[in-house]
Amino acid sequence: MVRRRTTAALAALGLAPVVMLGGCAAPPELLRADGVARADAAAGGFPAEIDALRRSALTLGAAMLAAAPEKNQVTGPVSLLYAVAMLRAGAGSTTADEIDRVLGLPEQNLDAALNSLLAQWEEFDGDPGSVDEDEPPARPLMHLANGVFVDAETPTGEGYLRILAEHYGSGVYPLDYSDPSTKGAMDAWVDHHTGGRITEAPRGYHPDNTLTLLNAVYFAAAWEQPFDPSATEDADFTTASGERVSVPMMGNLVQAPYARGKGWQGVDLPYGDGFAMRLILPDGGTPVMDQTGLLDVANVMDSADDAMVVLELPRWNHTHQQDLLPILLRLGLEETFGPAPDLAAIQQDASVTGAAQQANITVGEKGTIAAAVTQMDVMAGSLPPQPDVQLSFDRPFLYQIIHLPTGFPLFLGTVMDPR
Repeated sequence: MVRRRTTAALAALGLAPVVMLGGCAAPPELLRADGVARADAAAGGFPAEIDALRRSALTLGAAMLAAAPEKNQVTGPVSLLYAVAMLRAGAGSTTADEIDRVLGLPEQNLDAALNSLLAQWEEFDGDPGSVDEDEPPARPLMHLANGVFVDAETPTGEGYLRILAEHYGSGVYPLDYSDPSTKGAMDAWVDHHTGGRITEAPRGYHPDNTLTLLNAVYFAAAWEQPFDPSATEDADFTTASGERVSVPMMGNLVQAPYARGKGWQGVDLPYGDGFAMRLILPDGGTPVMDQTGLLDVANVMDSADDAMVVLELPRWNHTHQQDLLPILLRLGLEETFGPAPDLAAIQQDASVTGAAQQANITVGEKGTIAAAVTQMDVMAGSLPPQPDVQLSFDRPFLYQIIHLPTGFPLFLGTVMDPR
């Protein structure tokens, strides 16, 4: 890939390159555009648009759950929504239309509505690194951060960066993508914004990329009614395969919103200040739901009445990582994440080279700690040639070492078990 040295767009926004000294792992300094303040946004503004965005988040969440229905999963639909929206801010023509149609994004005020949503959550913002995970905070802490890493030698749209600064609060980190220290800068950003729960960018680093979008969401909160550790006892849990296993089961008597829907029952276990863990127990079969099922749960639980519930809940501590590109393609975003999207407002001939998310959650007697990071990489210029054949020697095979001029096999053998 031929790089053209230019910092025109960055200079126009008052940005200078970040210098990483001696492989330092400290997070890069947040740079904001000179004269481009984040737009004022009233918390709770744009209610119709925010309702549409909730549906969009459920669409993305359902698609992520469907990708690995047999596994323990923890996903961050809000994190992915912000990453896709930041890409959408630079999409044009049929690419923008496809994103809007597939995800059901609001027809107007998309960026402003996401800014308003950020404003609504900002009263709960704080430093993830300040949280004692053994004592989750009584007042929920929710931290959401957007970061844009750009190759300082690749022209990047000034208008695009301006939108991200105005509506997403995104800092811009101009770096030299040919320098492996770029990985350290991205990893330090991830580590900082998740309080160390996630230490590396989900997709890592590749020198051919020219722009990376990162979103991090961190949440920590104590239960409004904590579980008494002395009430935790080993009890049977039936796995998806039908196996009965013994696990530590927490117990509590809670007053909380409870409802029964079609084929399920659910309870909203409160943390405080409007946050809750929504627990949905199917009458049988898989707990994985599609978008329609998730919307049905939302509609029923939003009007649920309080009930006294004898609750038994296992502790869990899970980590999950997903390659998002095949998920987004199956969802119908074929042009957006294909070889020729219209992302010229971001960079000339730009295309998405990959997308991934890592998330984790810890649930115990005192509360919950969770984090998710979504990474989306962009490359300016043509994509590398795609392979014609994918061949995996994942079963017994034969091999020969041949002298090609004569065709004589110098060695001939089979591999039945490579261990």
